[in-house]
Amino acid sequence: MPQNDHSGLLAEVERLKGELETARRQFTDAVMSVREGFIVFDKEQRIVLCNDTYRQFYVDAVGQEIADLVVPGAYHLDYLAAAFEAGMFPDIEGTTEQFIEHRHQRRKELRPAVEIHFANGVWVQTSERPTHDGGFVAVYTDITQLKRREAELAEKTNALERLSNQLAKYLSPQVYESIFSGRQEVKLASSRKKLTVFFSDIADFTETADQLESEALTQLLNHYLTEMSKIALEHGATIDKYVGDAIIIFFGDPESRGIREDALVCVGMAITMRDRMVALQRYWREGGVEKPLRCRMGIHTDFCTVGNFGSDDRMDYTIIGGGVNLASRLEGAATPGEIIISYESYAHIKDRIYCEEAGRFEVKGMAYPVATYRVMDFLDHMDTAHRPIRADLPHLQLNLEAAAMSDEEQRAAAEILSKALKTYRATDRSRPRLQSIDPFAAWFSPPIDLR
Repeated sequence: MPQNDHSGLLAEVERLKGELETARRQFTDAVMSVREGFIVFDKEQRIVLCNDTYRQFYVDAVGQEIADLVVPGAYHLDYLAAAFEAGMFPDIEGTTEQFIEHRHQRRKELRPAVEIHFANGVWVQTSERPTHDGGFVAVYTDITQLKRREAELAEKTNALERLSNQLAKYLSPQVYESIFSGRQEVKLASSRKKLTVFFSDIADFTETADQLESEALTQLLNHYLTEMSKIALEHGATIDKYVGDAIIIFFGDPESRGIREDALVCVGMAITMRDRMVALQRYWREGGVEKPLRCRMGIHTDFCTVGNFGSDDRMDYTIIGGGVNLASRLEGAATPGEIIISYESYAHIKDRIYCEEAGRFEVKGMAYPVATYRVMDFLDHMDTAHRPIRADLPHLQLNLEAAAMSDEEQRAAAEILSKALKTYRATDRSRPRLQSIDPFAAWFSPPIDLR
């Protein structure tokens, strides 16, 4: 080959070598200038190139001595082991051997993003990517400020949660949830709804208070209110407020099951409270309270105005109206241990709960006496002999409470039923005939001959 051809080829090689060296310097300068820590490893996990930012992480965390190990040609796990023994990774427990084994296994699964906490409080996020020759590249980004903001935000969130949990104790759970979920605005507003309102208080509370020291009285009253409130919340009640020893509760807002079901759940709650009071009275008596607390209850279903009342600076979520006043009057008319309800409530629950007529009650401010009923128990909880029978058909209305009848009432009822049966038999012969009227007699005690 001619000499000039050789010289041309050598010149081309030198030019390419120069370009390669220039590209390498440019790449190195670029790596050194980036704010992130940057490091390249070959397939043997030895350092090919790293920038000063990466090395500075080791200087700041465990000192220059460990950082001096981070040089091209150094084996990755060797300087990591030295850094681990120097305490660079406070969140990682175990021996050096366990640490190395863990890192060796992790090398097989390069992860796109891992957060690492250093001993000096610095947090970095590392991202690893494989290279074409079997090695890998890792980029370390300082996220310390981000982690600090996250910690501050978490602390503020926890403080807000603690505060909201404390504030929740001043609100009914339903009201609290509707406000914090955004379903209800905190503004002066109200609406008319048909609610079932419940009132209860302690009978002869003043006498009981005079016999107890204030500390004992406070403990006793708080125990009573806690037990009753627990039952109320289990039944989904909206607890309006406590007024001394009185409890005001309503059903139907901000959530409602329907007017009939709201009334039924409210009366069921009252029955549960009454039964719980029997156990509490025994407990208090054994604890040295000579005259344990006894409560009375009143319930009424009616339209009320419900919402936020007050001022823009201080408001109360409550109910007002004649229905509220009547429920309070019914509670005042009850004797200790009684649950007195209005006819409006009775009409919704009579098919499920047995009640006795309690007479008509004169209420101040009302032009007519109020029909009242005394709640006894769920029909399902009563034995067959004492369970009333009711029917409300287009051509038959029956309301039979045999167990509550006197002998004279039973005889009169027997005559009426006998006449009704004869009338029934005298109608269209195509209808099914009753072969015996003995079932009527089974309702009465003593048995009455209806033949």
